[in-house]
Amino acid sequence: MEHRWKGSDGREKDNRPSRSVLIALLLACATMITLDAHGGQDSPVEPARRVAGEAFGPVETFTADVVRPFAAIPDYFGTRKNLRKEVSALEAENAELRRSVETSGLDRNRLAEYDGLTRAASDAGHDLVPAHVIAVGAGQSFSHTVTIDAGTDAGLHADMTVLNNDGLVGRVVRVTRTTATVVLIVDAESVVGGRLASSMEIGFLSGRGVIDGTGRLDLDLMDDSVVANAGDVVTTWGSKAGTPYVGGIPIGRVVSVINSPRETSRRAVIEPFVDFTSLDLVGVVVPRGATSDRDVVRAGEGDD
Repeated sequence: MEHRWKGSDGREKDNRPSRSVLIALLLACATMITLDAHGGQDSPVEPARRVAGEAFGPVETFTADVVRPFAAIPDYFGTRKNLRKEVSALEAENAELRRSVETSGLDRNRLAEYDGLTRAASDAGHDLVPAHVIAVGAGQSFSHTVTIDAGTDAGLHADMTVLNNDGLVGRVVRVTRTTATVVLIVDAESVVGGRLASSMEIGFLSGRGVIDGTGRLDLDLMDDSVVANAGDVVTTWGSKAGTPYVGGIPIGRVVSVINSPRETSRRAVIEPFVDFTSLDLVGVVVPRGATSDRDVVRAGEGDD
């Protein structure tokens, strides 16, 4: 809003500064700027600037201290978000390292088992489908069975031989699409045809129904006159078409021979090679060229 006033002559006057005054102020400002730019420390405005700095410096410092925390809020949240990401990444990395350390023994043992299974396939001359034991329990009429994570999709069916890198484990008795039930040779209802490696004499092995370290098998030889010796190795003598047991698979070692007047034959006590309390990786014997949903361990892969 413009303000006007009346002069002594009764005419209205404008209270805005005249053009000449504005020009004079602009010239004065230009002069001061020039003097200040060329004068440096000797500038005529330096004392005034020093006084102003001393007067307003503390105020500016105080204002900056007050404003700084608020100005840093966006950076604070951004930095905190980045730190959270870094911490989460480090925690995940540490968890992975801990898992690797904690499972290194398991991984090492499983690798050794797989290498042993490869050698077993080569020694036996049969292709094997590898599988892991996922459960232990009774199955059908048997008291000592295990469940493995391979079934019909892997090319398995009932009456297939199961072994590991130590020797004979048992045979398949039931199959689903993804699992199979295996009866162990130590089961009391299990009967396996065995052969003494030293004399080639044959007989039948039956389990005692004990699965721990004291588990034994009893071997009744067909020829009553044959005497088994301690330390003799017993292998499977095989079945027709390899069903349910293929021939030549190590079973165990003779630890003693029982002679009883009540028995018409001598009975040898066999300690199995397989530790049934620590079963993990096993191999199921399949025909050559069989199709499977997993990598088959081929006979001869372990050869140099």
